[in-house]
Amino acid sequence: MSRPTLIVFARAPAIGVGKSRLARDVGAVEAWRAYRTMTARLLRRLRDPRWRLVVRITPDAARFPGVACEGQGGGDLDERLRRAIRAHARGPVAVIGTDAPEVSRARIARAFEAARRTGAALGPAEDGGFWILALTPTRARRIAFPGVRWSTPDAFADTQAALGGQATVLEVLADVDDGAALRAWRRRERL
Repeated sequence: MSRPTLIVFARAPAIGVGKSRLARDVGAVEAWRAYRTMTARLLRRLRDPRWRLVVRITPDAARFPGVACEGQGGGDLDERLRRAIRAHARGPVAVIGTDAPEVSRARIARAFEAARRTGAALGPAEDGGFWILALTPTRARRIAFPGVRWSTPDAFADTQAALGGQATVLEVLADVDDGAALRAWRRRERL
C-alpha cells in the first residue's frame, strides 16, 4: 500500500479573499494576516515522514514555498474535494482545511489509524463542519458527497450521512472563523 497522503485545502493568502466571516469582525487586512500565519504554521507543523503533504490550492497557479502544491481546479467544493481525494486514492488519504489551527501530527496519525480500522474517520468542528476526513483507498476511490450543505452548521452531519454513518468520529476541534475565535487562538499560541 502507498504511503498516506494528507491534502490541505487552501487559498493563496490575499487581502479580501476568503475568511469573510473573520474579516467582518477584524477587517480584511487582519483576517489576511491571521490566515497567512495560521496556514504557514499549520504547513510547518504537519510535515511528517509518515505521509505525503500536498496543498490543493486556489487559484491553481498559486504556491506555498517548500510544499507540494496542486491546483484545486474548477467546480464547487463537492467536485473539488472528490477530485482531490480520488487523485490520491492509491493509498490512504485525508483532507483538511486551514481553519482549525489545533490540528497536529498526532491527530492526523490517529485519523489515519481510525480510517484504517473502519474505512473512514471524520473529525467534527465546533461550528458544525469538520476538520478532517480520512479514508482508506477503497472508500476514497468511491467517495461522493450527495446532499452535503457545505459551509453550514450541517456539513458534519451531512458528510457523516454521505459516508453511510460508517465513520469513526474523532474529537471536536475549534475553527477560527470570527474575531472571538481568533483572539482565543492567539492567547493559546501566545501571539
